[in-house]
Formats: sequence, structure tokens, C-alpha cells
Amino acid sequence: MHSENVMDLFNRGTTVKVCAPMVRYSKLAFRSLVRKYDCDICFTPMIIAEDFMRSAKARDSEFTTNKNDRPLIVQFAAKNAQTLADAACVVSPFSDGVDLNCGCPQRWAVSEGYGACLINKPELVRDMVRHVRNQIDNPNYSVSIKIRIHKDLRKTVDLCQKVEAAGVSWITVHGRTADERHQPVHYDAIKTIKSSLSIPVIANGDIKNIQDVESIRDLTGVDGVMAARGLLGNPAMFAGFDETPLQCVWDWINIALEHGTPFICFHHHLIYMLERIASQPERRVFNNLSSTSAVIDYLHNTYGSL
Repeated sequence: MHSENVMDLFNRGTTVKVCAPMVRYSKLAFRSLVRKYDCDICFTPMIIAEDFMRSAKARDSEFTTNKNDRPLIVQFAAKNAQTLADAACVVSPFSDGVDLNCGCPQRWAVSEGYGACLINKPELVRDMVRHVRNQIDNPNYSVSIKIRIHKDLRKTVDLCQKVEAAGVSWITVHGRTADERHQPVHYDAIKTIKSSLSIPVIANGDIKNIQDVESIRDLTGVDGVMAARGLLGNPAMFAGFDETPLQCVWDWINIALEHGTPFICFHHHLIYMLERIASQPERRVFNNLSSTSAVIDYLHNTYGSL
């Protein structure tokens, strides 16, 4: 499905299914795979806007797309409104929206002024959204943010209402604080945020299968869900498969070969996909393979071709 306007997806009344921005993993080849299996919107990995604007080499290596790679949201890490707006102008002809990362909890990002520390700077985030809105002519171009929550939820609601007033199109909420890693997701917090806004809200955190998609929507009232690790382990999850079907494994091989995906990335994706299918001894053998041909031979011999 090709949609020039991401917002149309939210008006369909069905749960919008989104592939998260993942460092190294949510690149064009993997986006092409999940789109075959009912993923509605894909994000690029997070791109540092300043580096992107400074170097043509960074632009070429960080941002690759093609005509079928839509709807596409380009996610930037930025701390300066003009830099974000400039980067958005560069990618807008080739994408359907930009997203500002306000959730990355990694120490390096926060110490540089990126990611999760932005949830404590609501005025700055509001200005960044406004800047992008003012510089992109296309009213259908989506401007979104992805956040984590505060311990004091009133601060999160305040941030969201400020950016809503500034013209943000939708918000993705990862239902953990910046300090939380594997603790349970606060779905009640996502529900509170959703009920205090009139724009679409996407829930993120611990969505591992199709049952989670529907139960989290019912629990929180959100407009869609975003998955990261769940999709890495099973790229066909949104299409309702409980584990990665063999067809999806071979689809990945064909897509990755077509895209010239580097071996380490190609292999890592398969390691994730086979985690629930293969036995421990099989995984041990598979994880130590070191060439594309060895991987393909192994899969043919173990699982047969389709």
C-alpha cells in the first residue's frame, strides 16, 4: 500500500502497525521484509541530524530508500530546531514524515543532549516541531515525536499537550521511564496520555505477538502499536504468525541478497528469526556460520526449501 499521507492510516479505524527505529536493524532491506507482512509504517534507524547535514557521506550511508519503501518516517536525533528543520527538508521528498527522538536512554545520547533528556525540555521540543512545520510546505507531511514517560506523569502530559498545540501529527509513547529497561511497561500511563490528547498515539514497549497488539490497543485506547524486538524475532508477527514462517526466512534471504546486505547484518537477522524455531544445538551451529553460502546450505539442509 502506498500512502502519501500517513494520517490517512490513522483514520481507517484499524490498529496501525509500526516497525520501530532500530540501530543497525531497521534499514531498507528489513523494512522491505516487514512490509510484506502487514506492517503499515516503517521508521529508519535514528540519524543524528547534525552529522547528516554536515556530510554527504553520512547522508548516503544513513539514508537509503526506494519507491516501494513507503510510508516511511525518518527519525532524527537533534537538539537544535533549525538543524532538525534543515534535515527534514532534505528527506521530505523521499519520505512521509520525520520523527524527533525524545526517548533514547543511552548514556552517550543523553550526555550529548539528544534522546530522552529532551522530555525535560518541553519548550525546546515544541519549538523544534514548530520549526519543521513552518519549513515544510506539504501539510500532509507528518511530524511526530517518540518519547519515554516521566515518573511524574503530569510532566509527560504537559509535554504532549505543548507539542500538540505546536502542530505535531502524532506521538509514540514508550511506556517506561528513561531509567527503566526490563521493568513492566506502564500501559496505564499510555492510556492517560492518550485520553489527554486529540491526536493519534502509538504504544511502544514489549509488543511480542499479534495478541499483544490487540490487547494493548484495548487496554490503552491507542491508535496503533510499534514493535522492535518482537519484529526482529518474527518479522511476520503483524500478519498474525506466532513464529517466523519458513517463507519469511527465504524472503529475507532473497531481499538481503538483492540489497547487498553485509553478511554480519544478514546473519544477525536470521539468528533472531530462528531463535524460537531452532533447537539449542542447531542455533549453536548456525550462529557460528561465517559465509552467506554456508548459511543458505545450512537452511536448505535443515528446513528444506519451500
